Amino acid sequence: MRLARRAFLAGAAALPVAARAEQYAGTYTPQATSIGDGIWLVRGADDALLFENGGAVANSVFMASDAGTILFDPGPSLKFGKTLSALIERTTGAPVSLVYVSHLHPDHSFASGAFPDAEIHALPATRHDLERDGSGFSDGMYRLLSGWMTGTEVVLPSGDLTEGPVEFGGRKLQLLALAGHSEGDLALVDHATGTLVAGDTVFLDRAPATPNADFAVWRATLDRLETIAHRQLVPGHGPLDREGRGIAQTRDWLVWLESALRSAVANGLDMTEAGRMEIPARFARMAAARYELQRSVSHFYPRLEAELFPRIDG
Repeated sequence: MRLARRAFLAGAAALPVAARAEQYAGTYTPQATSIGDGIWLVRGADDALLFENGGAVANSVFMASDAGTILFDPGPSLKFGKTLSALIERTTGAPVSLVYVSHLHPDHSFASGAFPDAEIHALPATRHDLERDGSGFSDGMYRLLSGWMTGTEVVLPSGDLTEGPVEFGGRKLQLLALAGHSEGDLALVDHATGTLVAGDTVFLDRAPATPNADFAVWRATLDRLETIAHRQLVPGHGPLDREGRGIAQTRDWLVWLESALRSAVANGLDMTEAGRMEIPARFARMAAARYELQRSVSHFYPRLEAELFPRIDG
């Protein structure tokens, strides 16, 4: 099912801008790196979502199977998805037959339309979230990325997933129904290679994004992920984790962030001042740390102010 995008530019004055954006949108150049037998990682940029990178900031993973290729997170746009599809067919010799969408955010989900012959599956919460927020996300993506997004529509998953073991084309997987980064966060374990594909429940050397986050639920998810046997972990953003750093680093950032935001509100800092708070030196290697701190201030500050300073007139 497709949800039509609302018009994102209005009036004749906007047309030259749209034309320039269409003309100067670049070319996606995803690269596939083998990380095990029949499994490849396509790394996203560790930047903020920008026109310059076409929104290609999230990691994707694809796996060979006897029934076609399995793809985890198709990317941000129809154009990206088509380029990724061609890369996958060159690499595995088979088209994508099954797409898993980890969660609602467009950098992970909006390229689903590039795979019309594949089954698109996600958790029920993700389908619900895309029904609710997909149109608004689409407007924002078109405004920011313009020509990169040409032809992109929100594609709702056709199949609702439940947690448990699955086998597709001889490839044995364990699906994990999680939450915390969003209301529905899909992760999976590929048994053949011991790879935990964590989606945005884990970030590595890139500050976690929090637009739909629940800190307590996310920490509980990280606790659970630590109990799941794996040999390597693919985070939603950042490099392949073979050293076991990603889960602990993500938790460390979230614990610091929540405490820092609460302290900033309690001490009377305004949102601009809070966005300029000192970031601990241990996070110095994290990409986009200041950017994500400022985004988190915008996400959480009104809620924390209402919680810590309730109205006295009602």
